[in-house]
Amino acid sequence: MPIPGPIDPVPVPRPTTPRADGRQELVGLSKDGIRAALEAAGLEPRQAKLRAKQLWHWIYNRGVTDFSLMTDIAKAQQPWLAERFTIARPGVVEAQVSTDGTRKWLLKTHDGHDFEMVFIPDADRGTLCVSSQVGCTLNCRFCHTGTMRLVRNLEPHEIVGQVMLARDALGEWPSQPEGRMLTNIVMMGMGEPLYNFDNVRDALKIVMDGDGLGLSKRRITLSTSGVVPMMERCGDEIGVNLAVSLHAVTKEIRDEIVPLNRKYGIEELLQACADYPGANNARRITFEYVMLKDKNDSDEHARELVRLIRHYRLPAKVNLIPFNPWPGAPYECSTPERIRAFSNIIFEAGISAPVRTPRGRDIDAACGQLKTAAEKKRRSELDAERAG
Repeated sequence: MPIPGPIDPVPVPRPTTPRADGRQELVGLSKDGIRAALEAAGLEPRQAKLRAKQLWHWIYNRGVTDFSLMTDIAKAQQPWLAERFTIARPGVVEAQVSTDGTRKWLLKTHDGHDFEMVFIPDADRGTLCVSSQVGCTLNCRFCHTGTMRLVRNLEPHEIVGQVMLARDALGEWPSQPEGRMLTNIVMMGMGEPLYNFDNVRDALKIVMDGDGLGLSKRRITLSTSGVVPMMERCGDEIGVNLAVSLHAVTKEIRDEIVPLNRKYGIEELLQACADYPGANNARRITFEYVMLKDKNDSDEHARELVRLIRHYRLPAKVNLIPFNPWPGAPYECSTPERIRAFSNIIFEAGISAPVRTPRGRDIDAACGQLKTAAEKKRRSELDAERAG
């Protein structure tokens, strides 16, 4: 059962307001889902099957957002499709580019809620940081996003739409496996992906589909703060790489900075990591560890982290993340010397512990900084809006 209060305050998904124009989203539907939607709209089954195959190709391989550009669909049928369906992207409120090349988009849902995504280019890869919720429910004290209230879950079309919008911006249509700038996806944007499991799973299946967006599951990482009951399902039903926001090695400190720890403790979390389907030395679990001055960064903490990884026999690596400050943050970043000493202890134990280079700080796109300018509304306010 959820624990009330700041530990797990809004685990229940809020309903999504239907589109004002009554059209149905095709983005985010499986192949069978598109076929079923066409049949429900009145197409006979054989024609619906053919049209679904054509639509899938135009949407996910060509990146087309206008039915009138689909040249193998009869011109007479294009308006019929446009009247009933949409293949739109999330709305772009603002697009920013950092001095280091990082890009951040402030996006808007069709019902007026803001969320963010970030693209991080590197020499050998390009990583898209994708959001799963509008706001967040977990209240991690070091994370700016965690100071927002959860508004609602993102739907599959809004999750897949982030990937497609990034492809638009990078000019990566038609979809092809070679020469892409966007090579990797991390579910590390706004929200806790495992509190929106069904929608995240359905969206990522389209992203991983060889006939769809065609990104390998080995190039996708899902990050959780430790929603233990959903971790095995994540491995079984999605099969992507797992990252865990650990950030502390004692109950007292993790209870403070990751309140979910009061519900699912470190031992329970690490056992779920040990049991994660598909984890091995080739597909190691990543532990994210934000470096907070005089809080979790001592030599003793580093040694305890090594002990825990060994005790649970985890195929693991540790990403050390210099704390990215934001106005009103209750912590400071550890010094570079302290971070280096912490990293060295873990490396000497034979465990990889690179220090992540902060990216996009000048546009608040760095790890833990995502927080939209959206008004934080209480659930009662949102319910009153819908009723009105």
